[in-house]
Amino acid sequence: MTWVEQKLRQLESKGIRRALPPIEGGGLCFASNDYLDLSCNELVKQASIDATIRFGCSGRSSRLLQQVCDLYEQLEQALSCFLGYEKILLFGSGYLANFGVFNAITQRNDCIFEDRLNHASLIDATRNTPAKVYRYTHNDPRDLEKKLQQTPCSGNRLIVTDSLFSMDGDIAPLKDLERIAKKYQALLIVDEAHAIGPFSGGLCQRAGIKPDIITGTLSKALCSYGGFAATSEPLYQLMLSLSRTGIFSTALPPACAAAALQALKIITSSPKMAAPLLENAQYFHTLLGSDRIAQIVPVIVTGNARAQELSALLKEEGIHVPAIRPPTVPEHTARLRFSLRLSHTKEDLTRVAQLLKEHL
Repeated sequence: MTWVEQKLRQLESKGIRRALPPIEGGGLCFASNDYLDLSCNELVKQASIDATIRFGCSGRSSRLLQQVCDLYEQLEQALSCFLGYEKILLFGSGYLANFGVFNAITQRNDCIFEDRLNHASLIDATRNTPAKVYRYTHNDPRDLEKKLQQTPCSGNRLIVTDSLFSMDGDIAPLKDLERIAKKYQALLIVDEAHAIGPFSGGLCQRAGIKPDIITGTLSKALCSYGGFAATSEPLYQLMLSLSRTGIFSTALPPACAAAALQALKIITSSPKMAAPLLENAQYFHTLLGSDRIAQIVPVIVTGNARAQELSALLKEEGIHVPAIRPPTVPEHTARLRFSLRLSHTKEDLTRVAQLLKEHL
């Protein structure tokens, strides 16, 4: 038996070997991050088609070498207005945006303090910097402040968090984090990937705070592909000059920029568009005995195999909800993760809640 086969058997025994799901068919789907159902919007699709016809299928090179169209700058300007930041820099994905930001702004003597349950893109990005990384207890400002007090740092301090946590559906204590960042003269960096759209311009706007950097993605409520960082002019210039994931990556396909730009126009022209989504999310949380409000709804179960079994049982009822297992989530916290969309109705959610009560 080769080492590869041994590794695959180990994954199988732990219930964490992955397989691609079948092509999406009918029924209720709770696996999509297309929160506002814009990916099949006719205006969005037409914008993408028009951009491909006009500019071709590829960005062709890094933007620092050549820009094939003005759609990138249009999208950056639109995001700048939407989020209230001086500058926006586009990246190939949200994952690449986080890598690019930390690659550009960190130095050897810096100290990074990040939430223990941050998204993998933040964890991986911070690990790949020359800075020292300290992880504080999830959503615990007191533990963060304790670590800041006890950790000598001759360089810059950076506090890093998701705003809306993608696997737990809970929200960071953003006002507390901003207060602590100011107290310790630390940069505050917030990933708003899952919050922009459902919470209009994001949870930072909702909380009335303005981090030094916001990162995000075009692949969820903005229904396209790509990522971005929102920041000040000086930090933008630093990222433009030093972010390796931007310098050494081909620019987004024009179709992606055009689709995201059109989606953003739809969202900004309908500021209450997401209200029914959040209303239904709160309704679903209440049915499941939770007081949370976001469109991500986890149902923790006992064991990886049980999560897969429940997912399969619901599939037989025409409900597609993925079983999320380690290492995507911490050990012993396997779950079903319901990702709600605008098209889901209260009737849908009532039925799902009833089935969960029958099977759990």
